[in-house]
Amino acid sequence: MEVPPGTRIAFITCVNRPELYGEALLYMKQLRLPRGMSAEFVPVEGAASMCSGYNQAMKETSAAYKVYVHQDTLIVNKNFVFDLLALFSDKSIGAVGMIGARKLPASGVWWDAMRTCGRVLHACEPECVVETTCMELEGTWTDVEAADGLLLATAVDVPWREDLFDGWHFYDISMCKELQRRGRKVAVPRQESFWCIHCPKEKPLDVSYKLYQRRFLREYGSELAPEI
Repeated sequence: MEVPPGTRIAFITCVNRPELYGEALLYMKQLRLPRGMSAEFVPVEGAASMCSGYNQAMKETSAAYKVYVHQDTLIVNKNFVFDLLALFSDKSIGAVGMIGARKLPASGVWWDAMRTCGRVLHACEPECVVETTCMELEGTWTDVEAADGLLLATAVDVPWREDLFDGWHFYDISMCKELQRRGRKVAVPRQESFWCIHCPKEKPLDVSYKLYQRRFLREYGSELAPEI
């Protein structure tokens, strides 16, 4: 695969634990790139929220493709960029995520959906690795209403809604809805082997989660069509 000379892909990460980002960066730098493409790595430190950090980085880079990825996510599929470009050859796709929901439930919480799809390897604690595998896909990708923010890659620039989501929750589901408002699809690919390892630390759900859930439902609730 070749791309026009000068094509760039940016890997954007909000960072508050440099040791985690350092390991994630090692994996990103090992990814294979098509001839004519270069990669740049954009860490954002001291962000007030995920949305504000991502908007800041979006303005700092003119890369055609942007991968918004958590500092605790390791991209282990070395052909990730090739696979991503193959998906984005379908111009209806605005974003690609690793795992998500075909249809959001009335709660707006994607993992409560009747049909979830995708796969991610979770390494929450040492010697404790769990593979999350959802519904098998028939084609190379499926259209989802929401994808998890551990990794969201975009082919178009849409502002992250920092006016509503000034914290660390629902920013990702909001972006999916903003893309859909603009006529773009969000895709989860078929993964014969998992593309990413997510290494979050187990912790109680933040008390602000419900606040951002209510904000999400006020903004997008009328656009949801839950499966029953």
